[in-house]
Amino acid sequence: MPQEHVLIAGGGIGGLTLALTLHQIGVSCTVFESVRELKPLGVGINLQPNAVRELEDLGIGEAEMDAVGIPAREWALVGLNGREIYSEPRGKLAGYNWHQYAVHRGEFHMLLYRKVIERIGPQAVRLGSKVTGYRKEADGSVTALVEDRSGKVEEVAGTLLFGADGIHSAIRAQMHPDQPPIHWGGTIMWRGTAKGVPIRSGSSFVGLGTSRHRVVIYPISHPDADGLSDINWIAEQTYDTSHDWTKSGWFRPVEMAEFAHEFDGFVYDWLDLPALLAKSDMAYENPMIDRDPLPTWVDGPVALIGDAAHPMYPTGSNGASQAIVDARQIGRIMVERGVTPDALAQFDGEFCEPIGQVAMRNRGAGPFGLLNMVDERCGGQFEDIDDVIPAAERSAFMLAYQQAAGFAKDRLNGAPRTIPEGARVARVPA
Repeated sequence: MPQEHVLIAGGGIGGLTLALTLHQIGVSCTVFESVRELKPLGVGINLQPNAVRELEDLGIGEAEMDAVGIPAREWALVGLNGREIYSEPRGKLAGYNWHQYAVHRGEFHMLLYRKVIERIGPQAVRLGSKVTGYRKEADGSVTALVEDRSGKVEEVAGTLLFGADGIHSAIRAQMHPDQPPIHWGGTIMWRGTAKGVPIRSGSSFVGLGTSRHRVVIYPISHPDADGLSDINWIAEQTYDTSHDWTKSGWFRPVEMAEFAHEFDGFVYDWLDLPALLAKSDMAYENPMIDRDPLPTWVDGPVALIGDAAHPMYPTGSNGASQAIVDARQIGRIMVERGVTPDALAQFDGEFCEPIGQVAMRNRGAGPFGLLNMVDERCGGQFEDIDDVIPAAERSAFMLAYQQAAGFAKDRLNGAPRTIPEGARVARVPA
């Protein structure tokens, strides 16, 4: 085994970004991913400027991002009456030094995978291999228990182990065997894409409706020769607690007829949602779920990142962004403190509590909390939103979320690189 070798459980966005970061600072690693073949699965996600900044520092620039998505120009909330509640420019139009990108999650995932294979080699990602648990060794290292598709278990030694294995993380379950069950707040999401003409700015993220009944739409591709883009849509309905959410599998394919009628009333002079939904070939159902924050993400030489550490409701559009930032902050700390449990402890101390608070903000509707406020104050019906929530109060609400989530503009623009150019990991004497 090399001087240090890091094991990563999970080949999603967080795990692959961590692998690229470790390679950048001179650390050997292996990613273990349970699926036999990576495919471009999923629909749209947003990457905030704080994450796009980190991707740029990893050598993934605008040309490659434009191939898997489109820069977002606007973020807007609109009431069920079709009237605007709030809007703001996003990315470079808002004065950031980096874009916010709306991307096809699967295509972006495959971009990261290709980068890992190109830079580190095909041996860096072991497909069909699931990390089911770990054992801490007396010398401070860790052994991962890796199960292949036949059920055979192999023991793999490493300096550190990262659980990047999602909301159902086996690493998290071993680290916190008494954790509460997955939390569901009552909302079911149906997701899909359809060809359509982009509305408003041509690249707007629009949340439309009420706190309990809404749709989110935004393009995830540049317009084609006919002016049509791939429009990502998320239709959401909140139920009472008697609804059995466990029957809703993660990305369970569903027929449009199962839910589309719930949104028949979303017709305006600027949007015909039923017509857009009807153009979709397939829809996927997901319960909106998360987990309660943990007291720690670390157990000696083992750490959690991404959804394994802090699964979030997608209301803040920052789950994937935070996974990317996790990986980069780990790299920063390793440059200072080496590939050591001390580095993991510092990561935990800096981020576990504040990011747990962001997850709770998202559970409380995140930036969509403005819809809750509108419902509470006027039942969702208004002529002039300023009479319901003054502009200064709306802006302050959004700024508070951006600051908590780590992408407040002035702070981000003024910050130095997370990992200095050319930095390499500190070598800690044995």
